[in-house]
Amino acid sequence: MNNGPDPQPPPPAAQLVQFAMGGIVSKIIYVAAKLGIADQLATGPRTPAQISSAIGAHTQSLYRLMRTLAGFGVLYEGEGQTFGLTPVGEALQTGTPGRATVLTLCGPLFTQGFDELEHSVRTGETGFIKATGMNVFEALAQRPDEAALFSDTMVGFHGAEPPAVAESYDFSRAGTIVDVGGATGNMLAAILARHPQPHGVLFDMPHVVTGAPGLLEQHGVASRVSLASGNFFEAVPSGGDVYILSHVIHDWSEAQCLAILGNVRKAMSPSSKLLIVEFVLPTGNTPHPGKVLDMVMMALPGGTERTEAEYSALLAKAGFRLDRVIPTASAASIVEALPA
Repeated sequence: MNNGPDPQPPPPAAQLVQFAMGGIVSKIIYVAAKLGIADQLATGPRTPAQISSAIGAHTQSLYRLMRTLAGFGVLYEGEGQTFGLTPVGEALQTGTPGRATVLTLCGPLFTQGFDELEHSVRTGETGFIKATGMNVFEALAQRPDEAALFSDTMVGFHGAEPPAVAESYDFSRAGTIVDVGGATGNMLAAILARHPQPHGVLFDMPHVVTGAPGLLEQHGVASRVSLASGNFFEAVPSGGDVYILSHVIHDWSEAQCLAILGNVRKAMSPSSKLLIVEFVLPTGNTPHPGKVLDMVMMALPGGTERTEAEYSALLAKAGFRLDRVIPTASAASIVEALPA
């Protein structure tokens, strides 16, 4: 059935305006999360006047914010300036990965680093370090509350990936899976829940893995996971049949990536396999969320998103051979590498 010609894109200048408004939209969503508006509406629709005193807001200004959120589809407005939650708004409630993601990515700690994107492009240096004098992970180590939000953010940002990875790769023959830099175990838990045979080793910094037991219990795999803490720039656990680096390599400079990969290579046996879970960028003009994330990597941790050819070159320098790239049902792919 032909419904007529495809709609024409906006004029070029209007498209630029849409891009420019993106930062304003993110700030509006951040303020909504910070004020806890979704929590106030969790039990049902209410008016701005009914919740303004509870959150410390000016009633009329709050109304203007909420009607804007309704225009985004975060809230809906009914009769008498009464607002309720849409499914998107429900995802903004306290304790959800969605709220954690908004508070992290749009909060002052990260935005001050991204404000230095121009510095990164001009110099190749990390904007976050210029803004704060330390790298992202050093800053988070000093801020436990924000570090916890960051861990929840990774669950929210990459939430579709663990089940997609678990479904796309046959882990059933692996005796031991070592998740290097695996945070609180979201990826490892999804894999072990789908594949009942392997045992897992979750490896990350001490202050990170302390948050893992609850998540592993929730997925019913805690009895099959050993926790190990340390610094992957120094060493990683040996004895694994499969080593996973999920959204680790993209965080670091090439020299740092080679140090991590070198330590994984030392820990592996000749028959072990390395799986790198990342956005593998398409070449040319193809849109991909990883191309935007590449700018975040440039400004914040100082890392890089890569194409398949770029991964192949990086792995070769570290003593690996790229065997194949496996797509998943998510935007991430699995880069499988073998010891060279």
